[in-house]
Amino acid sequence: MTIREEITSLEAQVGLQVLGQERTIRHIMLGLLANGHVLLESLPGLAKTRTVKALATHLDAHMSRIQFTPDLLPSDITGGEILQQTDTGNQLKFQPGPLFGNVVLADEINRAPAKVQAALLEAMEERQITVSGETHLMSGLFMVLATQNPIEQEGTYPLPEAQMDRFLMKLLIDYPKVEDETQVLRLVRGEEQRQQAGGHGETATPVAQETIFAARREVGAVHVSEAIDRYLIDLINATRHPADYDADLQRWIKVGASPRGGISLDRVARAHAWLAGSDYVTPDDVRAVLHPVLRHRLLLSYDAVADGISTDQVLDRLLDTVAVPA
Repeated sequence: MTIREEITSLEAQVGLQVLGQERTIRHIMLGLLANGHVLLESLPGLAKTRTVKALATHLDAHMSRIQFTPDLLPSDITGGEILQQTDTGNQLKFQPGPLFGNVVLADEINRAPAKVQAALLEAMEERQITVSGETHLMSGLFMVLATQNPIEQEGTYPLPEAQMDRFLMKLLIDYPKVEDETQVLRLVRGEEQRQQAGGHGETATPVAQETIFAARREVGAVHVSEAIDRYLIDLINATRHPADYDADLQRWIKVGASPRGGISLDRVARAHAWLAGSDYVTPDDVRAVLHPVLRHRLLLSYDAVADGISTDQVLDRLLDTVAVPA
């Protein structure tokens, strides 16, 4: 079995446990291949947590879960130094927190105040934590999968822009189709019956971490032509200088995407091409991942909000406006 086949098999295994969310699962796989973090947003009960758990189950990796609450402290997630007694006397030793996992489920991340959310910034960007002046590196496989309910839900806090920009993608999860929800009922019913019988069912062999690293190396080798590079930059630049492209974009966009947005678009487009079996990026690869990569990086104007224009609608206009390379 090739590396790509193993990754495809991993995607299929997750899909067996999370029905009706094929696009979400595909985007999470792209985030894993692109070595980035993913933010999942939906109303409660739409299988955000289940999706993350399913991914961790089929990976040979340590999963940790952080339930974000208003009274959570930064040290609760990063860990801290504790006093230990040894044969030579008392000494301070760093006790890693739940953030030191391979797959970290940050559940309802927007229910914690800004101080706790800020504690994630260094780990997500620099893959390290500094405590009492000492730096502690994260593992090679480190992925934060954060879930949040919409901001209009009671008891939530908007994420800081600096933290939002550190997420590779933001995924919006909608209700499943009727036929899929019927299968969900049967799936959960079967799981409950197996639990009552004392069994857990057969599980496939977890995918090794080295397979993920090998897949990332292959993704890094995917060719990107100068024309595609230019297309990427034109898309990003159109969010910063919308007046040069379209009058509606000028009215709707207040702040455009950062350079990190362009880097992320490149990485996810290469992962999309690789997972599709191609060794080079096409404009279709870029267009396919534009929405999840950029939807959380744009700040819309008051006019856009007043007119009921969503970020996805702005990105649709962006794709229609910026010329596609021949």
